[in-house]
Amino acid sequence: MDILQSPLNTLKLKLHNRLVMPPMLTAKASEEGFVTDAIIQYYDKKSEGGCIGLVITEHCYIMPQGKTNPFQLSVADDCMVNGWKQLADVIHKNGSKAAMEISHAGSAAENEGLGLVGPSALPHPQKRKVPKALTQAQIDEIVEAFRLAAGRVKAAGFDAVEIHSAHGYLLNQFYSPLTNQRTDQYGGSLENRIRIHMDIIREIRRTVGEDYPLLLRLGGCDYMKGGSTLSDGVQAAVAFEKVGVDILDISGGHCGFNNPLSNEPGYFSDMTLAVKPHVAVPVILTGGITTPEQAEALLEKGAADLIGVGRGLLRDNGWACRAVKAEGYV
Repeated sequence: MDILQSPLNTLKLKLHNRLVMPPMLTAKASEEGFVTDAIIQYYDKKSEGGCIGLVITEHCYIMPQGKTNPFQLSVADDCMVNGWKQLADVIHKNGSKAAMEISHAGSAAENEGLGLVGPSALPHPQKRKVPKALTQAQIDEIVEAFRLAAGRVKAAGFDAVEIHSAHGYLLNQFYSPLTNQRTDQYGGSLENRIRIHMDIIREIRRTVGEDYPLLLRLGGCDYMKGGSTLSDGVQAAVAFEKVGVDILDISGGHCGFNNPLSNEPGYFSDMTLAVKPHVAVPVILTGGITTPEQAEALLEKGAADLIGVGRGLLRDNGWACRAVKAEGYV
């Protein structure tokens, strides 16, 4: 497992190996979105032994309107920071770096009557819910909420922040033609469909500074007729790198966590292989990777710089340490 065990040293983030725990919803927060003892214990067990290079915590809503689960974690208020500090300390104690994923669910939200919003009044491909189209003032409010949330992530002692634009949530809804048919500056061309992303990246940079690591999880392709394409993903990745993203975390769009065209280990590698020649920043690949041998093969192939393992780590707290130490993995 030579590459999997090797460090990754970027200018802003130094990781002792290439293994990433990707964001996975636990629904263990309080109803108000606070970090609970159950959350602390969960991440303590997952990161125990320090065998995961980077732990990315589950997506956290930046404002109540963007909440997608009754027990989802929140980063929507300054009062949340103390709980997040405790969580960051636990992950650091175990020897891993910690990033937090921040998100707005858009028309995929479950927010107890606060109203569904999206780029356009079009049904969500999976949820079939029809949102109200966002106004310019509402878009500005969301950009500001992302900025403030990122500031809280840094204040809580996390090593990095990740913007969630995958799996059919709000930013992914702007990116995809399936849910964005606006006729203003946020719709039509790819440049317009990622305008909100660019605004958010710039505002976060203004808040956290140039030296703080910024990740973006991109649902690069919908794998659906009329949806986003691999070419869109490449162009978006290049644009995001130019404006300040340090690591690209590649996943699915409106198709969610799975690629309907493949069930091979690393089933989003068609996207990462398309993106990597055009960017200099590290790329994370997640999806269907269940053994360290599969992870190593994908790294050797040049499909990614970092490997996310979701289901393996979810089922087995010992997966990471056996994998990176090459000890009798079954």
